[in-house]
Amino acid sequence: MRIEASSRSETRAVLARYRGALVTVGALSAAVNLLMLTGPLFMLQIYDRVLTSRSEATLVALLAIVVYLYGLKGLLDGLRGRILSRVGAGIQAALDERVFDASERAARGPGHGLRSGRELGELETVRTFLASPAPGAILDLPWTPFFLAVIFVFHPLLGWLAVGGGSVLLVLALVNRWATKAPQELATALSADAERRAEDMRRQADTVRSLGMSGPLRGRWKAVREAALDRGMRASDAGGGLTSASKAFRLLLQSGMLALGAWLVLHGELTPGAMIAASILLGRALQPLEQTIAQSALIQRARAGWLSVSQLLATTPLPPRPMSLPRPEAELRVRDLAVPSPDRRHALLQGVSFDANPGEAVAVVGPSGAGKSTLAKALAGLWPPAHGEIRFGGAELSSYGDAFYRNHLGYLPQEVVLFAGSVAENIARFDQGASEEAVVRAAMAAGAHEMILTLPDTYDTLLEGGSGGVSGGQRQRIGLARALYDDPALLVLDEPDASLDDAGTEALNRAISQAKAAGRTVVVMAHRRPVLAECARILVLEGGRMQLLGPSDKVLPRIPGYRRPQLAAVGERGALAGAGEGKADSNAAGDADGN
Repeated sequence: MRIEASSRSETRAVLARYRGALVTVGALSAAVNLLMLTGPLFMLQIYDRVLTSRSEATLVALLAIVVYLYGLKGLLDGLRGRILSRVGAGIQAALDERVFDASERAARGPGHGLRSGRELGELETVRTFLASPAPGAILDLPWTPFFLAVIFVFHPLLGWLAVGGGSVLLVLALVNRWATKAPQELATALSADAERRAEDMRRQADTVRSLGMSGPLRGRWKAVREAALDRGMRASDAGGGLTSASKAFRLLLQSGMLALGAWLVLHGELTPGAMIAASILLGRALQPLEQTIAQSALIQRARAGWLSVSQLLATTPLPPRPMSLPRPEAELRVRDLAVPSPDRRHALLQGVSFDANPGEAVAVVGPSGAGKSTLAKALAGLWPPAHGEIRFGGAELSSYGDAFYRNHLGYLPQEVVLFAGSVAENIARFDQGASEEAVVRAAMAAGAHEMILTLPDTYDTLLEGGSGGVSGGQRQRIGLARALYDDPALLVLDEPDASLDDAGTEALNRAISQAKAAGRTVVVMAHRRPVLAECARILVLEGGRMQLLGPSDKVLPRIPGYRRPQLAAVGERGALAGAGEGKADSNAAGDADGN
């Protein structure tokens, strides 16, 4: 059942949930800014009323009012910050899982490397922005003209001085931003490059040491690091100079306002209280501008992050909710399959068609770069085809939901990655309801049980992320056990014997044999010959195109390098395994004979 996603922007829909809160924040901002008149009015009354009347009662009354108003301002300002902080947390909570899923889905496919994959971090930046002083400064910024207008009420000359001084500060801030943006961005990019180089050296420390590459690689890292430091210093020098100039001018402007006010007082055009009040209002008028400029980098990052998240959600819409389909029959049909390259200018795989029946293992062979791993990822639902179709149990692979991949597909990638957790959790695919019996059964089917028992805490041994902190052969066997977990209907194994010794290869062949006996469909991307013994049919790829397809005893002799005596047994066993296919595979045999 396909349910169309709403055409409305998801990010706008989330913001709409907090419309009431944002309206409240706007009202609080208005109240806070009106209460900022407390200081100027207090000084106006002190200088023009209390000092002339010498009334202590008036002074005490005014002070009591000021204490109350400033207390109210602090309460409202704090409430505004708490609301904005909770809005940010609510937005992150509402979008976290959706952005996570969209990032994970966008990372699939040949072009996944073209995406940054930083949207979760960018969503965190948006939350940090809303919890910072920046939103308050932005909300206070529209009140700057109001405070300038009040200064004009005191005297036009004071107003024009405030406007001119504020304009100069704005220009200095823009010049600062312009002068520091390019070198700072370059410094950030160079620092990230240096960190990547250092991380590569750490990950491949053994290779670097054994090949004597430590010195040259360290030299290249140091050159990039020094370039990053140099660009960062240039940005710091430019920004520091302009920031110092802005601070000096700010103090000069404040003093100029007092000097002009004093001159007007001397000429009888202004009262002393108005002079002090105008100086305070100038600071209040410029404060949001200064805070906004100071927070400009965070504001820009938050804006870019929000746009990035919005674009991700727009380009990765919610998938249609699939119907709950029963366990599929283990029947695989691939027709005219084509998978595009990352830039979609050419096909990595083109024109591939074959069938795999229940209880049958099909091997896919070919030289490096032939397209074997691409086919494996397409069969595992990772890389969607540009053309053609993949059907399993009669339904298109894309029509199945996550439950299919969790319960009915066993996939062993060419490079096995283990996740932080125990061995048992990795085998059970972190299924919270997994039973110990199912985990042990999968490990025994993969021939990994005895190996796991030699680990420090057997099945409870904690693994690190990535390589898992185990050898390549151990990682391969655990990955195979994970693929076999819960008795999947379809097994896709991409060079499963790459890191296995002879005993591991024998265990792999037993696992394939058992899967066939249970009526499962197995597709093996083979690079080494022993694994072909369990495969009844062979598909030959070269340059992304299908070259041969048929029973192994007919295809093997036609592959260069496969005529040596030790392969005769492999061909015979493959023929025996495929002897039962008879007329059902006549088309495939015809393909082999006709090519």
